[in-house]
Amino acid sequence: MISGQAQDSIDRIFRKAANTRLPLDSDDACEVEVIAHDALAHHPQAEVVVLTISSILFRLLLILQFDEDAATRSYFVKQASSSSFQEVWSEVANLCCGAINQELLHYFPDLGMSTPYVLSARSVQHLEDLKPGFLASYAVTINHTATVRATLCVCADAPLDFVADVAANEDNSGELEFF
Repeated sequence: MISGQAQDSIDRIFRKAANTRLPLDSDDACEVEVIAHDALAHHPQAEVVVLTISSILFRLLLILQFDEDAATRSYFVKQASSSSFQEVWSEVANLCCGAINQELLHYFPDLGMSTPYVLSARSVQHLEDLKPGFLASYAVTINHTATVRATLCVCADAPLDFVADVAANEDNSGELEFF
């Protein structure tokens, strides 16, 4: 059972992470809109990058699909870059999930985060099988051209209730975290 205020908090945490980590430049426009949760599955030939944040109480899956059209590719892969599109979007996805993880650490001190892994977009249609307590999908548009679709899937093993104060938390994007 994930409370309504916890669902709202997860949504706000994702929106902040998407707005601060998906654009390559802080001046880039970033719009986040809710879409049907099976929108990623409508692109069966595509691939998605998946990251997981886990705790004793819950498991959060962040699933991102970057359109491989010319506009999105040119936004994320600069001309001089030797990195592939998949390498770049895996790193951008990792940064976005890391921002979500940092926010959640304020409320859940023992979290683990996976490295990015790539799956077929067809796997998204099986998220309901996990019996999530929260499932939401978003379309993220950067500079009105680059498109990323995202799905958050949260499965709770115990009642989950918290209220995130997203605006009050500092942005530590430039700081290194030591373990």
